[in-house]
Parts: sequence; C-alpha cells; structure tokens
Amino acid sequence: MERHRHIVVVLPHPDDESMIAGTLAAHIQQGAKMTYVCLTLGEMGRNMGNPAFANRVTLPQIRKQELEEACRRIGIQDVRMWGYHDKMVEFEEQGELSIKIEQLLSDLQPSLVYTFYPGHGVHPDHDATGAAVIEAVKRMPSHSRPKVYCVAITPNRRKALGAPTIVNDISHYVDQKIHAIKAHQSQSQMLLESLKKEDAADTGKHSTEVFWEYSF
Repeated sequence: MERHRHIVVVLPHPDDESMIAGTLAAHIQQGAKMTYVCLTLGEMGRNMGNPAFANRVTLPQIRKQELEEACRRIGIQDVRMWGYHDKMVEFEEQGELSIKIEQLLSDLQPSLVYTFYPGHGVHPDHDATGAAVIEAVKRMPSHSRPKVYCVAITPNRRKALGAPTIVNDISHYVDQKIHAIKAHQSQSQMLLESLKKEDAADTGKHSTEVFWEYSF
C-alpha cells in the first residue's frame, strides 16, 4: 500500500467508513494523518437495533456515538460531522457542497481522498457525495489535486469501470475492521450475525478491499 501524508475521507453516513476500515487502519498504521467528513448522522436509517433499542427521536444521537466509537477503533482522530439531512444529500445545492469540500481540501492539502464513485454507490446519498467530491477536486489546480480513490458497489461496477485500480491486502486488519463494524450496533446486527456464522477458513474472503481511482 502506498504511503500518504494526509488522507481525507468524505462519506455520507455513519457506518460507511467501516466498509473500508481495513484500508483506513492500514494507512493510519503507516503514519498517515486522516480526516473523516461524515455528511449526515444517518437519522433516517430503517434499523433501530436488533432487538430494537433506538427510536426515530434517539437514533441520531445513538448513531453519532456509534460513529465516534467506530472511528476510535479504526484510529481516526479528526472526525467532522457536517449535519446534512440523511437521504437528502442529493437535493442539496451541489455547487455549494462542492465548494465547501474544495475549501476543506485546500486547507488540509491531502494527498489522497476516499469517497464513493458517482453512479456506482447504489444509495442516492452515496452518489451525490461522490459527485460533490469529484467536482471539488476538479475545481482545484491540476498540480495540487489529490488522488481520489472511489468505492463502487453496483453489481455492474467491473463491467462499467474495468478492474479495480487498487486492491489492498487488509488481512492484518480484518479483526480491527469487524471491531469497527460492531461499533454500529443499531445498524449492523444482521451483518454481524452473518459474520459470526462464517467458518474461520472463510476469513480470506474479507482480506481485500478494492477501489477505483477517478481519472480527471
């Protein structure tokens, strides 16, 4: 895995970061500074825990606490919550959002940004977030643009985008990734139950994380 001095992660929901927790933990272990911008608190999430322990009123604060704990488990110290409305990111003024992201990137000068690949995020918030990040980086002078590595989760992603640009071996971070997922107790119970049922011999299926570099 290549080394980076400062990495910015821009994703819309608490628990999105846990999808790539192995990669993020590996970067931090290598000494990279990391800033995570989470656009919403996921307050419209359908899951309330299993058995339920949250409700529509308490869910935002619970998810905020879960996000903070997950980031602690990954090792992310700079966590910024921007307070946009869950399931409404696509309806935000995209120009304003991209300018806000551009200002952040100009201030922090990261060498790498992680986000969703526009059109391949499945959830409208994922796609809107990725599109805003791409627009923000496009605004920057070409000589000072960070690399952008994107998460793509649509079924046709390999057909549409080709093979992943980046394949990270996270075999040393699988346990840490699962530990981060477990922090999101209100949302992740079904996933955790499926992980518990897997035989130890199947752990290898979780030992890589893949990304597509966005070409400007």
